[in-house]
Amino acid sequence: MATISISAYGADATAQRLSTSAIQQAITDSQRNDTVVIPAGRFLTGAIFLKSGMTLHLEAGAELIGSQNLADYPEIDTRVAGIDMRWPAGIVNLINCEDVSITGAGTIDGQGLVWWQRFWGDDEQSGMLGDYSARGLRWVVDYDCQRPRNIVVYESKNIALQDFTSRESGFWNLHLCYSENVSVDGVQISNSAGPSTDGIDIDSCEHVRVERCVVSCNDDNICIKAGRGRDAKQNARGARDIIIRDCTLNKGSGITLGSETSGGIERVLIEHNRFNGTGVGFRIKSARNRGGFIRDITVRNLHLLDVRFPVLIQLNWFPLYSYGQTENLLDKPAHWRKLAEGVDGNEGLTDVCRLTLENISAQRSDRQLFSRALFIEGYPERPISALTLSSLDIDASEFGKISGVDGLIFNDVRIVATAITLDNNDSYER
Repeated sequence: MATISISAYGADATAQRLSTSAIQQAITDSQRNDTVVIPAGRFLTGAIFLKSGMTLHLEAGAELIGSQNLADYPEIDTRVAGIDMRWPAGIVNLINCEDVSITGAGTIDGQGLVWWQRFWGDDEQSGMLGDYSARGLRWVVDYDCQRPRNIVVYESKNIALQDFTSRESGFWNLHLCYSENVSVDGVQISNSAGPSTDGIDIDSCEHVRVERCVVSCNDDNICIKAGRGRDAKQNARGARDIIIRDCTLNKGSGITLGSETSGGIERVLIEHNRFNGTGVGFRIKSARNRGGFIRDITVRNLHLLDVRFPVLIQLNWFPLYSYGQTENLLDKPAHWRKLAEGVDGNEGLTDVCRLTLENISAQRSDRQLFSRALFIEGYPERPISALTLSSLDIDASEFGKISGVDGLIFNDVRIVATAITLDNNDSYER
């Protein structure tokens, strides 16, 4: 049970040169139950890869600073927004690992600005996003624009992530994929801006607990996913037995299920969470080519302040992103073809059932702030079933819209809505 400092391997605490090799050598030399320590200081690094049975400890004042050179992140087999493909590794990677912990009060900083500008330019409308959109390729740009994640947990089990801060990630902050028995406790996520800078993504994982985290980002604060398209549906690796509890969500798009649902999402408990100025409280998003299911979901004891959409369910979300062309793809990358191969016909309609939302309070600090109490859009052909809204107290400017639901139960629901529901408030694409 040795403690190994990366300083002993020549790591540069001033971030003037890369410390990737020094950090990786410390990890390689560690034995089972050893702790590799990142001491106070700033350490510039590319991708590092942890191994089974170890702890990575970031001391208070320690900063792992992500390199801004893509060559420092080797491509690996991974999953990106529901598609299995080759993509750059993250800054810290746990791949095929068991019994690994990342602890401490230190920080992992992705230096994300260079990656955000790669995607959307200086004005958030140019870059690769502007180029691809002009060519009718909005549906593929997120996958072609390679941007490192801060932490990747992939095909691993018995993982504990505790107390550290993840900030300014180039893409998602924490990506948990194809893993089981994972706890995320007391982690702070702080992303100022950037496209698709999700906080915590739980992707086709089982037995996951996210507790006492504080998340501020520029997309989904915490998201549960299960793959996108025909491959994901056939593989049937779902997300199940997940608890999200006692978290604080600030800037971002709330707690979301989807839009990648093809492998199925079930048995989720979301409780005792607080939302402050968040775009959405609880959200489900999918599309007509995802398939899969969302079932046996309990959402309770939420406190929302100044949240635009307290409850938002859209099963035909963001068509420009969700649906791509299917012709003339023979000479295109394999992930383009995977994106185009959705789940066809009625099987492509996500089955949403047995969903209970209870004891939810949503208030506004200023009566001029926009809020839509309920925005629920199921499929006419396959309505959401067994949806119960119980003990809701929502102060909003608009009541909202409800459609595509069979068996909706209201029990002790109080909504104050002071304005007419307007169609031009229907869009929420993040």
